[in-house]
Formats: sequence, C-alpha cells, structure tokens
Amino acid sequence: MKLNKIFKWGLVVLILISVALLVMGFIKGFETNDAKAVDALLNWAYIMIGLALFAWIVIGLIISIKNNPKSILKMGVVLIGIAAVCLVAFILAKGNPAVGYTGTPVSAGMLKLTDTILNLVLIAGVGAILAIIVGEIRLAITNKK
Repeated sequence: MKLNKIFKWGLVVLILISVALLVMGFIKGFETNDAKAVDALLNWAYIMIGLALFAWIVIGLIISIKNNPKSILKMGVVLIGIAAVCLVAFILAKGNPAVGYTGTPVSAGMLKLTDTILNLVLIAGVGAILAIIVGEIRLAITNKK
C-alpha cells in the first residue's frame, strides 16, 4: 500500500513540474529569450524519458527477481532488443534544424537527440498499429474455428 502512495505522489509531482514548465514557456514565450523555454521543455522531456526507463528497469528487475529469478535472462534479452532499436533510431536521426525555424539554433547534439526521440515515437506508433492489425487478424482466425 505504501508503494502505491509513493507512485501516486511521485506522479503528481512530475505532472506539476511539467505543467509549471509549460506555463513558464507560454508566459516567457517560446520564440523569445533565445528559445530557452523550448530548451527547458526538451530537457524536461529527456529527464522524463530517463526516469521512465530507470523505473521500468529497476522496478521490473526487483519484481522479476522476487517472482521468478530465471526471468532476469528474459529481461536482459528485452533490454538488448530495446537498446538495438534505440541505436537504429539514433543512426537514422539526421539532426537537421527544423524547417522554417528562425530562432537561435540549438546544438547539433540536441537536434540529433530530438530526431532520435521522434524516430522512436514513429517506431512505437508503427509497432502499435501493426500489433493491432495482427491481433485482429489472429482473433478473426481463431474465432472461425
């Protein structure tokens, strides 16, 4: 029960920080101050992704060890697969500046990271659509029998 409260309050804190950064961006303006509001939002997005990965790995590892110690190997294979997908997304990321953006350019590393995340979102979206299609086809085949 205590773990649920920790997660609940942690989620509330993260949402409040996200909303505060978003409001700050609208107040200061996304195109003024050398686009610092955009940089702050992008950095916060990177932090949120890192927190999600850390929580998934650590909590998944603890629960896996507790329930089935042999599942660590399976989790390792999944982590290697995810790392491979991230590497492919990073390799495919061009890191070009946004078309039509007239503000101060951000660093090349920031552009490469942003494109990598966009590639990962694209890969996840296509994977979700394929999973829905394959699931429906599989369901249709099993219901005909």
